[in-house]
Amino acid sequence: MSLFPSAYAAETAAHSNTAGFNMMQFAPMIVIFALFWFLLIRPQQKKAKLHNQMIASLEKGDEVITNSGIIGKIAKINDQFMLLEVANNVTLTIQKSTVGGKVETGTLDKAQQNK
Repeated sequence: MSLFPSAYAAETAAHSNTAGFNMMQFAPMIVIFALFWFLLIRPQQKKAKLHNQMIASLEKGDEVITNSGIIGKIAKINDQFMLLEVANNVTLTIQKSTVGGKVETGTLDKAQQNK
């Protein structure tokens, strides 16, 4: 009967080692997730936040460039859409989300002079 308690002790020791080993198997996955978070997800969220702030700050008269490269002056702005004046008496209706960024005042005039 002296073998039974030692066999039981060996079995519990084996279980405690495998539990620690299973946790070590997840460590590389946790490290990879942390790297993805800091290198991919977090910067993308910051960029999206800055873009949304820029979209919210747009006003009539601002000169903007769209993601497709169209430069114009905002003639009218609504919740989702805006009228973009690209030339005299030529306006385009675009979504606010397609604005890529603001440009310096006078850029539209310079672009029209270079035609």
